[in-house]
Amino acid sequence: MDLDNDKIVTQDETGEEAPIDQVEDRVDAKMKKMEGEAKKSVADGLQDDELGKEGDRLIAEGERELNEAKDPA
Repeated sequence: MDLDNDKIVTQDETGEEAPIDQVEDRVDAKMKKMEGEAKKSVADGLQDDELGKEGDRLIAEGERELNEAKDPA
């Protein structure tokens, strides 16, 4: 079976992101969300409002990035 090089379209030509890059974005977002949850949990134990706010910010940012990674359109 011969390939017709004129009919081959690459990801670079279509602007499509490679699957490994899509996964990496989701992993980074999930890690950020988990870090925020951990900070919030520690802040609750220490009764540290500033750390709690930072945890909330990271959770929200991680969720936003996760939604963007799932639906890039």
